[in-house]
Amino acid sequence: MILRTVGVLSLALFGMAAPMLAQSDIVDTAVAAGSFTTLVKAVQAAGLVDTLKGSGPFTVFAPTDDAFAKLPPGTLDSLLKPENRDKLRAILLYHVVPGRVDAAEIGHLTSAKTVEGSRVRFQVNGGTVMVDGARVVKADIPASNGLIHVIDAVILPPNQ
Repeated sequence: MILRTVGVLSLALFGMAAPMLAQSDIVDTAVAAGSFTTLVKAVQAAGLVDTLKGSGPFTVFAPTDDAFAKLPPGTLDSLLKPENRDKLRAILLYHVVPGRVDAAEIGHLTSAKTVEGSRVRFQVNGGTVMVDGARVVKADIPASNGLIHVIDAVILPPNQ
């Protein structure tokens, strides 16, 4: 277990994609990376752990802790309250696309339907991939049940 976690952690830290090492699911990969503690806390509060540990495959556009820190003061605390669970679920599921969509495929798409139900928009400009205005800072981190693309902002469904 330690060796597998170290392997996944080094993939996340150094941006190396090696699908044959992807033994952990999306949630465990995010936990091992260490830069998604807020996302993992939100996934737990929204009751989505089992979903994101499921067989998938899923493509997750994962905001870092720094991305969550950019939210207006009090926003995250409000979303984590039990009475706002449905809103939090909708926001998190907007970050998830069913299927395995790698960076090369994103370059050929203008949008994709999310698990939340709305479409997330893609833009590629000079090698920079944008997802609803958030920049993809690291792509194609493998997990046993999908891929993670690290983004620098929290994206919101159109109705939020």
